[in-house]
Amino acid sequence: MEFEIESMAIEMPEVAGHPNRVAFRGVLTFVDTPSDSAPAGARGHRVLLKRAATERAIPSLLGMGLDYAPSLDRHDARRKVGVITQAEISADNSVRATQSRTTHALQVGGYLYARDFPELVREIRAKGPKVLGMSYEIAEAKIDDVGAEIWAVSDFAFTGAAVLRRDKAAYKQTWIEIQ
Repeated sequence: MEFEIESMAIEMPEVAGHPNRVAFRGVLTFVDTPSDSAPAGARGHRVLLKRAATERAIPSLLGMGLDYAPSLDRHDARRKVGVITQAEISADNSVRATQSRTTHALQVGGYLYARDFPELVREIRAKGPKVLGMSYEIAEAKIDDVGAEIWAVSDFAFTGAAVLRRDKAAYKQTWIEIQ
C-alpha cells in the first residue's frame, strides 16, 4: 500500500530557556526539481529527488543530525551541531517558485546545540538565509538511469543534513535561520 507523507514531526518537550537548544528552520532541498549543481557523491551529475521517494523518506529524516564544517563549504558528518525534528513538503514562495510551475520545498526544523556550538549560532544569526543554506545526506539511493545527465532518485533514505554557504550547496536557494 502506497502512502503519502507531506508533513511529520517528533514532539520535543518545551524547556523554557534551555541553554543548549535553540530552534532553527529552513529549506533543505526542492522536490521534483533538478539541483543547480552536482552534490558530493553524484559523480558530477545534477540530481532530482522524486516527490514519491521524498515522501517515503521523510520518516528517515526525523531524528537525524545536522552537521557543519567550520569553513561552511562542505559536510562534516562527524560534527553534529543539531537535530532535525520536523519535515514538511510545501509550496515554495521563493525566487525559484517564479518558474512556470509550482515548486515544492522540503522544509525542516529542529534544534541546534547552542551552548556547544555558539560560533555557528552567531554565524546563522548574522548571515542567516541570505548567505547560509542546507544540504541533505542520503544513502541507499536508487537512480532511474545512471547514464542520464540529471539523476532522478526514485528511492533513498536520509542520513542527515548540513549547514553550509548557499554557494556551496547543490540547491542554491536553500536557507536556514534561527527561529
